[in-house]
Amino acid sequence: MSGAPLTLGTAGHIDHGKTALIRSLTGTDTDRLPQERARGISIELGYAELELPSGRRLSVVDVPGHERFVRAMVAGATGIDMYLMTVAADDGVMPQTREHAAVLRALAVDRGVVAVTKADLSDAGPAVDQVGELMPAAGAVIPVSARTGEGLERLREAIDEIASHAPSRSQAPGPARLHIDRVFTVRGAGTVVTGTLWSGTITRGEELTLLPQGLRARVRGLQIHDRPVELAPAGQRVAVNLSGVGVDQVARGDVLASSAVELRPTYLADVALELERPAGGRSERELEHGDRVQIHHGTREAPARVAWLGGRFWQLRLEQPLVPATRDRVVVRQIAPPDTLGGGAILDPHPRKHGPGRVLTARLAGLERGEPDPAPERVEAAPDVSAEPPPPLSPAALALEQRLRAAGTEPPLDAELDAEQLSALRAAGRAVRVSRTLHYHPEVLEQVRERVIALAQRRGGAVTLAEVRDELGTSRKFAQALLEHLDAQRVTIRREDSHVLRAGSRPL
Repeated sequence: MSGAPLTLGTAGHIDHGKTALIRSLTGTDTDRLPQERARGISIELGYAELELPSGRRLSVVDVPGHERFVRAMVAGATGIDMYLMTVAADDGVMPQTREHAAVLRALAVDRGVVAVTKADLSDAGPAVDQVGELMPAAGAVIPVSARTGEGLERLREAIDEIASHAPSRSQAPGPARLHIDRVFTVRGAGTVVTGTLWSGTITRGEELTLLPQGLRARVRGLQIHDRPVELAPAGQRVAVNLSGVGVDQVARGDVLASSAVELRPTYLADVALELERPAGGRSERELEHGDRVQIHHGTREAPARVAWLGGRFWQLRLEQPLVPATRDRVVVRQIAPPDTLGGGAILDPHPRKHGPGRVLTARLAGLERGEPDPAPERVEAAPDVSAEPPPPLSPAALALEQRLRAAGTEPPLDAELDAEQLSALRAAGRAVRVSRTLHYHPEVLEQVRERVIALAQRRGGAVTLAEVRDELGTSRKFAQALLEHLDAQRVTIRREDSHVLRAGSRPL
């Protein structure tokens, strides 16, 4: 292989030609599942090897583009060094184009190219202009056609040029860490795991640790793109045949690491976050102390509460363990409705539970700049004050509360409300965020909950959006926001076009 190992990840909206483009570039169809080929969409991560004009070979991770599979996209993007974004000439920039771009920013993946696909079907000019606004730092924007071959050689050359300047993980010191994205068995071989090797090297015959379980496993065999090797350096896709662990003891999201590394699971992490700027409106997406979000790290995800520590610093209080190291990147996503809020770097993967404090903020700022940790066991942080009662509400906040209560199921948009008073109501538990642009009074939400549960019971245990709209006497927009809120609160669960009542849900 010419050049140090690198991994290229695709990104882009569904049906914008990612898989067809990779097939044209590599000769590999990354849609390997029967249901993917039957439906004509990618559902799981796909993998290929790309040979460039210089002779260099890159690992390729092809991700799904549908909004329902953003979780798989994030898992595939976490180990990449470069991106290949696709934007169809006949569609232009679409919602998942924007969200995939947000994921790349959250992961600090800033090297890559954009292919304006289907250039044989439509004028690529408008899409090229849109890409310039969305991703101004892209290394190149090239119109292509997987069907005719137009632009493919220019695209290969552009990828080759960017790869020639991209640092490889194999050149950085550190122990072996492989975040597992597939687990399967091979007859006569046993358990096989695959993933992108983030750091270090793996050698055939060495002993590794499987985390968070803490199990020991020996490397029986290694492959890089179906070629057996004795040693695999970081920065590429690796398949590892393990002895000592069964396939039922391993899952996607687990980490395979050098046994000597001081890597361990955590339920707390202090991070520096950058939040996305929404399309219009406020300067950045809102994230409030105590919000419940989904955290993505490596190929693992976990729900968490966020605690504000001051400035850009937050503590993640996880409901399931992650296995991070300092400087790793995380992606923060809103649970309902699902959306990428932003991301950032882990500064302390094993902190104490604490609240904000000036000394703590100074320490985290130093860690973000790469300074040595100033004896964290002696740093005094303020106690967690999340349980303290909020200050009394002002007359303006009380007036806003009355307005929300009177509005019932059709509250005004957040943009029409005073942000400071709305924040005070949230802190007091007297306003609840239901979507990115809507807040409801909790009494209204409780009435909605009771009516939807009663309606579902009359309808055999499930309701449709239209039925809820008619029951509440409101519009589709408000009914959809309320149903998504009930899904998030585990009152109902979405099943195709219906929302099914969960077991145990009943009016209070």
